[in-house]
Amino acid sequence: MKTATIVKHTGSHYLLAELPEWNLFPAVLRGKIRLGGSSATNPVAVGDRVSFVFDGEADEVPSPEHPAVITSVLPRKNYMIRKSANLSRQAHIIAANLDRAFIIVTMDFPEVKLPFLDRLLVTCEVYGIPAVIVVNKTDLYGADALAGLEAFHSIYENAGYEVVDVSALTGKGVDRIREMCRDSVSLFSGVSGVGKSSLIKAVDPSLSPRTGEISGAHLQGRHTTTFYEMYRLASGGFIIDTPGIRGFGLVDLAREEIALYFPEMRRVAGECRFSPCTHTHEPGCAVKRAVESGDISLERYESYLGMLDEGGKYR
Repeated sequence: MKTATIVKHTGSHYLLAELPEWNLFPAVLRGKIRLGGSSATNPVAVGDRVSFVFDGEADEVPSPEHPAVITSVLPRKNYMIRKSANLSRQAHIIAANLDRAFIIVTMDFPEVKLPFLDRLLVTCEVYGIPAVIVVNKTDLYGADALAGLEAFHSIYENAGYEVVDVSALTGKGVDRIREMCRDSVSLFSGVSGVGKSSLIKAVDPSLSPRTGEISGAHLQGRHTTTFYEMYRLASGGFIIDTPGIRGFGLVDLAREEIALYFPEMRRVAGECRFSPCTHTHEPGCAVKRAVESGDISLERYESYLGMLDEGGKYR
């Protein structure tokens, strides 16, 4: 029995590689894995380490006609998962076994939605994925966007996150991203139109992920990445590119647990008069006191309250 890593999947077909070697070969799932009782729509995701056998003679090289057969998924160190932002109960594993998640945003066109970003960050906290916020397209910003960028840095750096300003066009900040990607597996994620694919190409010009234009009708990006896919970087390391996400619901997170995954709230919650404390109505709440003093941003606190109110809509 051999092991390899999922580097791409298109429906029921997969590409594997025995990382760090980049020896791509096709594979399919055994039916019992596909129907193995997972609550996710995809029991196997890009980044998963799997066991496989050849579907043919023992010495045969896998081919589209005789692909390898995935027989089991090895334990994950972490994974990114989302629930559809509608009334369905379906969850989808975005990627697995990540060293870091780069969450790509823009101040304008499309404008960053802080509650959406905060749900992504909470999910990273829940599943133990270090997160870096990347602000792309900084070459396009006017005075208003630059003022918003300064406030954005204050909110998220005070919360404990690294925020990197980049421009895929001019190369600003790209060296920093490339250095963090070296010798690791990194996820690039964000809403459609923030320039994930362009940024990947800036990090490694030899790569050719699909790029697209912004739709003026709805000020959103067009989906250009159709499938989840891993790329090998010439400078070392691997990047997983994802389709643009328009809805992101929390998975398997109880209402009373949400505050634990806001690092700035976690730092002061031990000083609350009551335990547990929902940080909403209780007297002597250290979190509410920190919001009033500006030590915790009102924007992040409002995101937290929004998650409490979402109830069954997203969870």
